[in-house]
Amino acid sequence: MTEFLQQLINGISLGSIYALIALGYTMVYGVLKFINFAHSDVAMIGAYVGFYAAPLILPVFPQPFGGLLVMIVAMTICSILGVVIEKLAYAPLRNAANLTVLITAIGVSLFLEYSGQLIFSADPQPFPELITNFEIIRFGEIVITFNEAIVLFTAVFLMFVLQLIVMKTKLGTAIRAVSFNKNAASLMGINTSVIISFTFALGSALAGAAGILYSLTYPSIDPLMGVLPGLKAFIAAVLGGIGNIPGAMFGGVIIGIVETFTVGYISPTYRDAIAFAILILILIFKPTGLFGTKQKEKV
Repeated sequence: MTEFLQQLINGISLGSIYALIALGYTMVYGVLKFINFAHSDVAMIGAYVGFYAAPLILPVFPQPFGGLLVMIVAMTICSILGVVIEKLAYAPLRNAANLTVLITAIGVSLFLEYSGQLIFSADPQPFPELITNFEIIRFGEIVITFNEAIVLFTAVFLMFVLQLIVMKTKLGTAIRAVSFNKNAASLMGINTSVIISFTFALGSALAGAAGILYSLTYPSIDPLMGVLPGLKAFIAAVLGGIGNIPGAMFGGVIIGIVETFTVGYISPTYRDAIAFAILILILIFKPTGLFGTKQKEKV
């Protein structure tokens, strides 16, 4: 039971990071009905922003405020990057076929990855210590570290803020309106271009935060670090129901827990395979996801 609880804590902490990345996938899909495969690489950029910002900020601001400021800088840069990607790569294809936009998203993803190798070098870099890690709770053999607590608290807080924005603000109402029917929302006076850019900015900011939190958990970064977490976050979004924000949160936590239990009780060899097995099962038995609903399309 002690090992089970420890693995559960680790899984929830990892799953909350997947959930943050999955939220970006599901928000963009909800508004534009396509998968932004470059989203995970925005998280990688967020990690590198933290890597270069930390030596400038931490000597001036004490912990943990310095680490918080590093995350805010990463979120800001990533939100700007998300808007730039939307304006340059996706906006000109607003009326193009979904396959064209999908191929473009893959191209943007590859561009960010190989540009990262050119600019940052392909060698892994040790991520700086934004916060001093230490034990805060110990029940027998069950240990909760300050790092785990910060990751979980930050992820939950950001997900709560996102839910608040989407459900309780005018911009959130506009996002839901555009997601439901973009043409009708435009006829009602909503500037859909602004709402789409805001959605990219919001999702990319969460990706930047996820990049920082992931680097705190696994403190070694490289330009391809976003590939596997991004794929697992995409699976989490599909599991919860692509386009469904609470579903993305729940799916991310489930994937994190299942992955951690697979490593702890079966073999680390299957930690990545189990996520893809879940994707296959969900596509076979419930393609709409756990919280998704079937949508009728007129021919």
